[in-house]
Amino acid sequence: MRKGTCVVAVALLGLLVAGCGGSSSGSSSSKSKNVTVDLGEQNGSGESGTATLTQEGGKTMVAIDLKNGSTIAQPAHIHKGTCAKLNPTPEYALTNVQSGKSTTTVSVSLDSLKSGSYAINVHKSASDLKTYVACGDIGSGKSSGGSGGGGYKY
Repeated sequence: MRKGTCVVAVALLGLLVAGCGGSSSGSSSSKSKNVTVDLGEQNGSGESGTATLTQEGGKTMVAIDLKNGSTIAQPAHIHKGTCAKLNPTPEYALTNVQSGKSTTTVSVSLDSLKSGSYAINVHKSASDLKTYVACGDIGSGKSSGGSGGGGYKY
């Protein structure tokens, strides 16, 4: 009788541990449905904030929220590279940021953006595209902090 009780207790403990392990690995999957990118201030703009990237099937919704955003329309893009070394040719155009806000759905999966080296940047205005006011790294090339480059977190 005592031996049977021990076997049942060990079996229940094993099921409990297996159940906990199963749910843990599912929640830490690399296929997260949301990523928040910190957009760091650049060139003394006073503008910083976040971009929230949300998986929508094979596409990604990008919602930018900047503090101290300009009332002038500010072009925004996803570029290959990092904030420290940005490819000047945009990979994906985003809706202009107006009063700190922009929402766009781009035709690329969130996993592709996360696994590559991409950055989101916001320009001062359409007439001053060379001046960046905010930038944040999305993918594997994300900055590790400092230099206002931004970065992402889950």
